[in-house]
Amino acid sequence: MPAKVYFLKGDITNMEVDAIVNAANNDLMLGSGVAGAIRRKGGPTIEEECERIGSIRLGEAAVTPGGKLKACYVVHAASMRLGGRTTAELLRSATRNSLLRAEEKGLKTIAFPAIGTGVAGFPMDECADIMIRVVFTHLESRSSLEKIYFVLYDDAALKVFEDAYQKLSPVLKRKDEGF
Repeated sequence: MPAKVYFLKGDITNMEVDAIVNAANNDLMLGSGVAGAIRRKGGPTIEEECERIGSIRLGEAAVTPGGKLKACYVVHAASMRLGGRTTAELLRSATRNSLLRAEEKGLKTIAFPAIGTGVAGFPMDECADIMIRVVFTHLESRSSLEKIYFVLYDDAALKVFEDAYQKLSPVLKRKDEGF
């Protein structure tokens, strides 16, 4: 069954999915934004596991338990250094590696935020284009994922992602009519 991709406005920490993705720094320090919300709502287990894992390479992703979150896991997508900026290539790699970590665990559902658009300062429209393309490229091969959510914090971000999908979908759908 091909995965279905959904766009919705909401708080990613409230998602009942196998994993949520954290827009992380490569030191896996849970500071502000999505990471701060994950730390507050998920409890100390997530942060303790991040400390145990330590630093990871830029563009990589690491998995921790979901703690008190509704999600079983948190995939930490390291698209920036602590206090740094995200680049297109790091965003592309962090998104791709998040999907690979989900596959390694055989997950069926995952929720992504707009990685890098908060403190890392990446443009929302470029983020949407990159992340949607990476997801559809990933889904061209066999995948355990059945549902992929993009959970956007406000109406403006949701519209940017929906518009990017509408613009890209004719091109992406030609590759595989199952999307």
